[in-house]
Amino acid sequence: MKFSVVLLFCIYLLLTQGCSNEKIFKLPITFQEGYGPFDSAMVGISPYSDNENDPWKKTHLKTSGIPKNWTDVKIGDVDTDIYQSVYQNYYLGNITKERYEELQKTWGWEPDSINLSKKPIKSKIAFVFGKDSVGELQMIVDANNNHDFSDDDIFKPTEVNPKRNINNDSLVKSSAIKVSFEQFSNDKIIQVSAPLLIVHMKQYNIFLSNFAQYATARFQGEEIAISSNNFTNLSYDKVGIIKVGDLSEKGDKADFQSLIAKNEFLEIENGIYKNLGVKKNENVLVLEKMDLPKSKLPSTQIGFKAYDFSGDDFKTKTPITLDSLKGKYVFLDFWATWCGPCIQEMPNLTDLYENIDKSKFEIIGIVGDSPVEDLEKMIIKHSISWPQIISNDSNKIKETYGIGGYPTTFLLNPNGIIVAKNLRGKELEKKVTDLMNE
Repeated sequence: MKFSVVLLFCIYLLLTQGCSNEKIFKLPITFQEGYGPFDSAMVGISPYSDNENDPWKKTHLKTSGIPKNWTDVKIGDVDTDIYQSVYQNYYLGNITKERYEELQKTWGWEPDSINLSKKPIKSKIAFVFGKDSVGELQMIVDANNNHDFSDDDIFKPTEVNPKRNINNDSLVKSSAIKVSFEQFSNDKIIQVSAPLLIVHMKQYNIFLSNFAQYATARFQGEEIAISSNNFTNLSYDKVGIIKVGDLSEKGDKADFQSLIAKNEFLEIENGIYKNLGVKKNENVLVLEKMDLPKSKLPSTQIGFKAYDFSGDDFKTKTPITLDSLKGKYVFLDFWATWCGPCIQEMPNLTDLYENIDKSKFEIIGIVGDSPVEDLEKMIIKHSISWPQIISNDSNKIKETYGIGGYPTTFLLNPNGIIVAKNLRGKELEKKVTDLMNE
């Protein structure tokens, strides 16, 4: 009798959210127009190169229908899915094996694991711009993706000022163009659409774009919002997710630091789930249930254990590990010698380091993408006295922490738990002082 009741209960759970022993959850996603609860970034787009030796020349779209009275004409495209385009163009012979393998290594992706189409697929959106008969800048976007501009609207690109805050939500409502393209979904090529926003920055004579699309899924009564690559394309390989219920008021935008990246953790009810990302071919968000508590799960999130690392101090060659720093508050400073904001912060770090109890606090600089000789000069010029580790192909500290820009910082407590991120100046000094005086 007891067995029958347990079996029926497990069947019920399986039909709703899955039996309690289930570890992997595939949540169907629904695509939405707009930016939803996210702030959005924009990316520069460039016309095709006129260089005959351009290695991407074979990938350029062949278009027609450009107004005959335009001058200074330039053609280009916006890519909805960079992985699909590269994968397909390799199999079509448009790019060499060497370049294909180079991109695989640079991006760290395994194309055969994400089910891309080798058949031709219209995943790019063509655009053209030029000057009309009175010298005004005009543009056309191939919205229906037939590679013919003659049946699309001519428009003057919206001008934005780099010195002012750009409200992308407002711009999408007034200036976005609904574009059609193809995706590979459930092993089939399907026709889809999304709003494409293109603006012009006259001061620098550049165009910027993004796709106003996000996705949603539901799990255990919670709505989860999902962004793709900060809206710069719709590959959904670099996702940020957020529980919509965590936003305090309707219309709130999620703080960038609160977004949960791929392989980071989402807390729902009494469970912790790893974000395994979106399976684009299946259109699902994949979560994995964790058995360990936060304090034992490595992540770059506040409240979780910092990733273990090891490396040698640049000056003394002394080995440094995260474990060797236990018992102290530790400030991990990921920086580069060419990074302006990083250099500006050096006097603040110097003052902090000179006036703090080093038996309770340590700074570890982790230097990426910088020549050794430049680091030597910086240490002398800025009187850097705290340890510096070079992140390289051997220790891969930068890659382990998923560093996408500099400076990026983490403040750890004596147990190696992240208590704050991206603090600088007086804010860092106050946080460290308050923690050490508790």
